[in-house]
Amino acid sequence: MTTKLQFDPVDKQLAYLRKGAAEIIREEDLRAKLEASLKTGKPLRVKLGVDPTAPDLHLGHTVVLRKLKHFQDLGHTAIFLVGDFTAMVGDPTGQSETRPPLTREQVDANAKTYLEQVYKILSRENTEVRYNSEWLGKLSGHDMIRLCAHYRLARMLEREDFRSRLQGNLPISIHELLYPLLQAYDSVALQADVELGATEQKFNLLVGREIQHAYGQVSQVALTMPILVGLDGQRKMSKSLGNYVGITEAPSDMFGKLMSLSDAMMWPYFDLVTDRTPEEIAALAVEVKAGAKHPMDVKMALAKEIIAGFHGKASADKAAAEFQRVFRDREAPDEIQEITIKNFDGRFQYNRQDGVILHTKFLSVSSTGVEKWNRLLYELDQVPSAAEAERIIKGRGFEVDGSVVSDPSARCDLNHPCVYKLKIGKKKFLRIVVE
Repeated sequence: MTTKLQFDPVDKQLAYLRKGAAEIIREEDLRAKLEASLKTGKPLRVKLGVDPTAPDLHLGHTVVLRKLKHFQDLGHTAIFLVGDFTAMVGDPTGQSETRPPLTREQVDANAKTYLEQVYKILSRENTEVRYNSEWLGKLSGHDMIRLCAHYRLARMLEREDFRSRLQGNLPISIHELLYPLLQAYDSVALQADVELGATEQKFNLLVGREIQHAYGQVSQVALTMPILVGLDGQRKMSKSLGNYVGITEAPSDMFGKLMSLSDAMMWPYFDLVTDRTPEEIAALAVEVKAGAKHPMDVKMALAKEIIAGFHGKASADKAAAEFQRVFRDREAPDEIQEITIKNFDGRFQYNRQDGVILHTKFLSVSSTGVEKWNRLLYELDQVPSAAEAERIIKGRGFEVDGSVVSDPSARCDLNHPCVYKLKIGKKKFLRIVVE
């Protein structure tokens, strides 16, 4: 938990807000806004817009959320904007093709679970939650034409994703060109002083500055945060890549994943997902380099600190103790993740609880109910691919009920009630209950 720094001197506020930031456009504008806020006692309005395109948050999502929390710590107004209207349009940022728009039902369901997770970081009482359908859903045709008239097509096509798609003769839909303008109009409607986003959002945030000026407002400051690299140390953290740490995952699962980070990767994590100051992080790095601290001990401190923020100190301490026992003695943990599989006339459904989120889906397995273990592990979201599961099995890293299974063609039977106790790799344990 960070210390309340409300209305501290501007230099102290700026130092706090610079931590981890990739870019502040423009920093002199932010200084001027902070000085005016300090003089008048009026907090800045700081906006973070998120389209609820998926229900689960991972550590990568929390990087920019934590920066919004920093503004909140300083006494400024944190505006968490749910893009329920723009989610149905689809943000083209980083997309090589037009993404399918979400339905209203999908957006509403995702937003509900999203907010519960957001409040693990932001103060529920001090966060202004808004939905951009409040104003975007009311724009008339005349309003849309006026908005579009404030930005040139040539400028829009300067975007990297649009430019690369044009060069590759890939289609761009008209509604995709509207997305940055709609996001910019959010800043007008909210009278935002600052807008936050990942580095890939820089173009959209800059459009917001121009559109606010066109509507007679003082342009917002655009503050971007780096993209958190995933556990593989190479690519952006993503659930689809399997290199993520979900914030509602069990503490023991989070701990095991964080301990898989390379020694070099733990420093960006200290910077972006903890409240350690740059000076504290630099001092730790010096101690590790000098041999005064072991990298494993520092990484364990990192994992405990991150997990405590979402699950509490007691849960973090328990996860650390469990990791040490499992890592050293190869013993099964006290609490094992449990997945239930049910047979609905030849279709198999699984249920898994992660904190407030219940994951339920039908498995793409054989209708006979007899399936290869590597395929089942992939379908149960325990490995990033069936090929990776096969590699683990061939490497004798897979056990069923205490016995090593090394044959990649080995199968399991989901037709009869039973319980399977699995060990996947060195640190992952799982109980499958077939009902």
